[in-house]
Amino acid sequence: MNDRQAAAVTETEAQRAWARVRCNLRESAGARLFEQWLKPMELIEDGDPESIRLGLPSAFMTNWVRNHYADRLLLEFRALLPDVRGVSIETRIAAPVAIKLVAETPAPVAAVAAAPAPAPLAVAAPLRPAADRPPLDPRFTFDRFVVDAANRVAFNAARMLAEPGVPRFSPLFLHSGTGQGKTHLMHAIGHAFLAAHPDATVLCMSAERFMFDFVAAMRARDTHSFKQRLRGADLLLIDDLQFIAGKDATQEEFFHTVNEIMSAGKRLVISADRCPTALDGVEARIVSRMSVGLVADIKAPDLTLRRTILDRKLADLPEAKVPNEVLDLLAARIHANIRELEGALNRVVAYAQLTGDSIDLDFAVATLGDVLRGAQRRVTIDEIQKLVSQHFELKPLDLVSARRSRAVARPRQIAMYLAKRLTTRSLPEIGRKFGGRDHSTVIHAVRKIEELRDQDRDIDAAVRTLMRELEA
Repeated sequence: MNDRQAAAVTETEAQRAWARVRCNLRESAGARLFEQWLKPMELIEDGDPESIRLGLPSAFMTNWVRNHYADRLLLEFRALLPDVRGVSIETRIAAPVAIKLVAETPAPVAAVAAAPAPAPLAVAAPLRPAADRPPLDPRFTFDRFVVDAANRVAFNAARMLAEPGVPRFSPLFLHSGTGQGKTHLMHAIGHAFLAAHPDATVLCMSAERFMFDFVAAMRARDTHSFKQRLRGADLLLIDDLQFIAGKDATQEEFFHTVNEIMSAGKRLVISADRCPTALDGVEARIVSRMSVGLVADIKAPDLTLRRTILDRKLADLPEAKVPNEVLDLLAARIHANIRELEGALNRVVAYAQLTGDSIDLDFAVATLGDVLRGAQRRVTIDEIQKLVSQHFELKPLDLVSARRSRAVARPRQIAMYLAKRLTTRSLPEIGRKFGGRDHSTVIHAVRKIEELRDQDRDIDAAVRTLMRELEA
């Protein structure tokens, strides 16, 4: 069988696998979600048996599918085609620069631009063989990481490890909750290191992938190649170490790999959802090795950092018009992790594009009702009234009284505005909590404070301060 015939067979297998994957997605996602987001995906065949390329017609759809279905797609294809190493989710834009981008950002499970026809892509060969390319997300670079007190130590440590020359420490152990930026920093280290050392060997994988490849090597009785590949890396990045907890054989191999990397003076970066000493089910000797280097945690982002992240994200969507009050709402109400925050913004923008509606506060609440209800359960109207009265040196009873002087009316409007923003209570419910006022009074208060926040710095500062204190 010649190369062309072999490629044809691979393409046929990919087509069959894609048909199966589509059926599975339709079943699991439901008809409505599938029709809106997943059905427009098309398989782009280029004869590479280790890589699956899927194309979508818009950047919005690419972003949404990548955030919500990248891992699922990879697992689906691997279940059918074990040789698949990555799935690339691309925006199919016919532009000359797209060909260049394919060559420069060949990351699996990442959004890249691709030409609509496969023929021109054959001209733009990858910079290095597909098997040697680390799956680094092109979005995750140091200059796109928003630095704050919550993550400054981890950021500076990551940059230091990526610098040329003898590493000052290794390994670097990053830990935080889900979606706080660990993976971003790991990929940024990979990008910066490769920029300084283009010929270096960089391996980036999850601990689960480490386990999967090791088990596959044992079954194939070829553990030597597996060990040689990992221990030959100049920079090894292992994400989500907690997933090998309790896996004795995998931990044994991981321990020896870590030893070899450290003994050779090479760079090693590990991440997990908790610090090394809190990793239940991970051998003490591995924990000890992790603690030898630098352990840096990333704390949950505060309101200011979340708002800054949304501004940075919005800068990547120049055609999207999102009012400040909507960004404030997302930053205030979604604080579990950054990934959910960005996903909420993507959802609002994408729904507006699909429906043709303009984005305002009501549209955002209607679009993200389930997200907002799940993200915010702590703040009550009673807490808001108490804090606002303290801030403006009033009695809590003043806010529910019939007094209409500006010294009372303005704080009352701010409290109503915060109740609308930070709770899931309806307008009539909010009105009843403020002395039995009508829902139209609440609407007027919300609109008035939105207007004043754009015009009066003191009002805007007071609202921001109150939101921070309520969240804390």
